[in-house]
Amino acid sequence: MKLSVIIPCYNEEENVQKMHSELLPVLLSLSEQYDLQVIFVDDGSRDQTLAKLQETFGCLNLARIEFTFLKHEVNRGLGAALRTGFAGAAGDLIVTTDSDGTYKFSSIPALIERLTPDIDMVTASPYHPEGNVVGVPRYRLVLSQGASFLYRVLVSWKVHTYTCLFRIYRRKVIDTVTFQSNGFLAGTEIMVKGMLKGYKVAEYPAVLYSRMFGVSKAKLARTIWAHLTFQWQVFLHRLHLIQLV
Repeated sequence: MKLSVIIPCYNEEENVQKMHSELLPVLLSLSEQYDLQVIFVDDGSRDQTLAKLQETFGCLNLARIEFTFLKHEVNRGLGAALRTGFAGAAGDLIVTTDSDGTYKFSSIPALIERLTPDIDMVTASPYHPEGNVVGVPRYRLVLSQGASFLYRVLVSWKVHTYTCLFRIYRRKVIDTVTFQSNGFLAGTEIMVKGMLKGYKVAEYPAVLYSRMFGVSKAKLARTIWAHLTFQWQVFLHRLHLIQLV
């Protein structure tokens, strides 16, 4: 079985060495069971992110591990980077993860373990009762937790976290769920639309950490508006289904 790992990057040159030291042991362990495809998508970085990624990972010659480097000439957003990564992914299973280490790469095997035959997606969940948050600014949590609360009301109360990128999908989810967002809404849009199609999601109670290097690329006002607009669309969809009944 082949496993693709998609890592969007934007101005992350300071994180590349940390990524190498934390990601590589996980990949080596996973390669004992899977053929691995690791796709770095440089989303129009203005620093040396791509060069450092190629210098650090491109020189590695590892059995059952293939590194691919894709680039946007200009910054197009997280959703666009995911779309590019998905287009290049050949895996039966597809992991998406942040490049900044806010979720530990060492948790990837735990995500995989929760992908039982009856589950189609596993999402990291710091807001799960068994999850945790360490060192993340309060204002960022208000946005994420508030958005997740509204999705719980609109979609499923059983899922605690809707806003993280750190996930694993079965191939059929990526092949059949379309998403429009080019921004930070994309991960939420994929999961919510997948759930509305009937795909089953499980949570992995995770720890969300503050990034060690660089700054978050999320634009708060734009992200809040994107979530509110999408939530309204989900509400109208639910209302239409009720009226049909």
